[in-house]
Amino acid sequence: MTVYTLAAERAGWTGLWEHARMRASVAVVHSVVGRLEPGDALEGEHRRLVLDWLGGTDDVFRRVKPATPDRHLVSYVVPVDPRDGAILLVDHVNAGLWLPPGGHVEPDEDPWLTAVREVGEELGLDGTGVPEEPVFLTVTRTVGIDSGHTDVSLWYVLPCDRAQKLAVDEGEFRGVRWWARDELVAADPDRFDPHFRRFLRRISD
Repeated sequence: MTVYTLAAERAGWTGLWEHARMRASVAVVHSVVGRLEPGDALEGEHRRLVLDWLGGTDDVFRRVKPATPDRHLVSYVVPVDPRDGAILLVDHVNAGLWLPPGGHVEPDEDPWLTAVREVGEELGLDGTGVPEEPVFLTVTRTVGIDSGHTDVSLWYVLPCDRAQKLAVDEGEFRGVRWWARDELVAADPDRFDPHFRRFLRRISD
């Protein structure tokens, strides 16, 4: 499937007509962000900023490691056990934080396909159960080893049984564990993505 066929399916022909001046893969992302209903005022502001950014440049995918261009797209995929809402997080070496699995969107890649790919590469999980629409959007200045650039992150959720066997990428993570919701609420928020508490509220609404 070409990126143009994917763009037609994901944005719709009307969306592509409206986004005719955009690179097709960027038009797909613009449509995805446009469909996302903000859960709070900050997400609404982030959505506005991201739509303006996508409308003003097609240089939105990381081209050169660690951070060129300075602002680029990321997909998070959050495994959630539907039985009790427990969440799987990884102790990320570079960031020094407990984060959802995920990674940079490759040039012209659909962010949903990034989520599917990353959860397979990092945890050995079948990502085909990831819904195509993200549930949350954030704009974050990064910290840690590769700090100082801006991640525009689309957050996806993967329903996942915690008994499922993992194949962890030990080069990227110091550890992996399931967190109960009450553990996450009680933990120091500085151990996580700065928007993680907002994400928890978002999926609890």
